Amino acid sequence: MREKLVVGNWKMNGGLATNAELLARLASEWTPGDARKLVVCVPAPYLAQAQAALSASAVMWGVQDVSEHAAGAYTGEIAAGMAVEFGCRYAIVGHSERRRLHGETDGVVGAKALAALGRGLTPIACVGETLDERERGATDAVVTRQLDALIEALGARMRGCVVAYEPVWAIGTGRTASPEQAQAVHAVLRSRLAGAGAGDVGLLYGGSVKGSNAAALFAMSDIDGALVGGASLDADEFLTIARA
Repeated sequence: MREKLVVGNWKMNGGLATNAELLARLASEWTPGDARKLVVCVPAPYLAQAQAALSASAVMWGVQDVSEHAAGAYTGEIAAGMAVEFGCRYAIVGHSERRRLHGETDGVVGAKALAALGRGLTPIACVGETLDERERGATDAVVTRQLDALIEALGARMRGCVVAYEPVWAIGTGRTASPEQAQAVHAVLRSRLAGAGAGDVGLLYGGSVKGSNAAALFAMSDIDGALVGGASLDADEFLTIARA
């Protein structure tokens, strides 16, 4: 059975006081069910705080990005091994904001996923199309290209990943792919993964996920959970999503 996973991506948000309140709520109120996991991916300066607040709880934590390099003259980068020292279990790679704002290519995303796996982290590798690509009918071609680059980079290790489909046009916009639209893309991804011997890889949906739409999304056969942005900063909303 594929595990159910809800991941909060705080992006560049947070502060020591507000973090403490949010993490305490999650630590005390989250009870995992069968094969259900809850993860928060926090900004790197707050990894020690997350580790201290969550170590005795059922909530796991991760980092929002890792370098493809293990060490060296890469100012501002975070190595996978550094994240592991703070107890991280997951690492987001290839988020659309990294692709768009920092020019990360499919090849770089694959290299980052490989670096994460090499240090025992589970990469949450993101794929997704822009609004223009969707309107041109290119969604399947775009996400397949992005996924194929991961499969090529990782080979059999692809089975150690999680893949998140995040339509770029639905991230932070309040617009959400309908459950049927999301399922259609997830089915394409699932088929491609199955062909690579990784059909049991978890597939998450990301893009303006809220407590009000989570259950309908999770009811789809190939959607195994969510990568949650803004709603993960609100304990009530995030827990509602996770419990859906």
